[in-house]
Amino acid sequence: MAAARLARTALVAGGAALHAAGGRLPLPSGGGHHLLGHSQGGMYPAGFVYIFMGLYYVTGRGTDIRVAQHIFAVLYLATLLLVFSIYHQTCKVPPFVFFFMCCASYRVHSIFVLRLFNDPVAMALLFLSINLLLAQRWGWGCCCFSLAVSVKMNGLLFAPGLLFLLLTQFGLRGALPKLGICALLQVVLGLPFLLENPTGYLSRSFDLGRQFLFRWTVNWRFLPEAVFLHRAFHLLLLAAHLTLLLLFALHRWHRTGESILSLLKDPSKRKVPPQPLTPNQIVSALFTSNFIGICFSRSLHYQFYVWYFHTLPYLLWAMPARWLTHLLRLLVLGLIELSWNTYPSTSGSSAALHVCHAVILLQLWLGPQPYPKGIQHSKKAP
Repeated sequence: MAAARLARTALVAGGAALHAAGGRLPLPSGGGHHLLGHSQGGMYPAGFVYIFMGLYYVTGRGTDIRVAQHIFAVLYLATLLLVFSIYHQTCKVPPFVFFFMCCASYRVHSIFVLRLFNDPVAMALLFLSINLLLAQRWGWGCCCFSLAVSVKMNGLLFAPGLLFLLLTQFGLRGALPKLGICALLQVVLGLPFLLENPTGYLSRSFDLGRQFLFRWTVNWRFLPEAVFLHRAFHLLLLAAHLTLLLLFALHRWHRTGESILSLLKDPSKRKVPPQPLTPNQIVSALFTSNFIGICFSRSLHYQFYVWYFHTLPYLLWAMPARWLTHLLRLLVLGLIELSWNTYPSTSGSSAALHVCHAVILLQLWLGPQPYPKGIQHSKKAP
């Protein structure tokens, strides 16, 4: 009975997503592109519109949800392959952890195959982008990163790490063309809507000040709703987010001994000879940047779990502090999973989630980095 109810609910939710995309057209009145029939005119970037509109027509105008679920099942397997490729190149996570990644999360399976959210699509593109960066295909990697952002804005949480890597690898002048690729692709994808109503499209599709509903929050349930909705609380979270990113950039990612402003120079003109970025340096900066953003999010909804689920094993095992044993790391994974599977969320589940996040942040700060400072200095030219 419960399984049957879940299946019916999933079909309704999936159908709503496909019909939403099918109803998004550039219209002249009130905001660029609309969700027809939706009282609030919900907005997403252009990549979402194109992908889910394609699904809408592939599934007989949103009537054959089973076909869409099969497509998302394939997407789930493709995402796992992309993640495994990243982990294979880093050689940091023990094999037994992959069992938990594949089999232990009911919530992630639901987000992919039952609910048909756009979050899995965005994350698949992000993991493809990271694989391209690891292959030193920086232009294509930036292109896929921009595609991911065009599907869901959460890709921007990886942006500080990507910017740091681009500056490290190319300097400011060399990084600008790669950043231009990201910007140009957003313009090309959004062109039909930008031509119709540029202000409406940009302000609604990339609305960084969007207000979240307290009823859906996973991470701040223990707060009074008035505090959760207060603008001062949002600004405090933003300040903490930016401060921690700056601290990691200054003291954990940048380890050459030079000023961080040296990243603006051409690599050949720096005091410390440039070294090729290792897979662990690339993955560490990107995964940590994303994780810091999640820790200080104004709200986390249930589908947001896929934003960092596949990165948790790396964050826990790649740079472990000595006090964090295998058993404790598995316990952290289990508590995070339990927090995301508690519906509706409770004060206890939200508090447990923050404790687990704090443990991961602490071991990221205290644990060894992929390239300690001493190794960088030892490679100076005589």
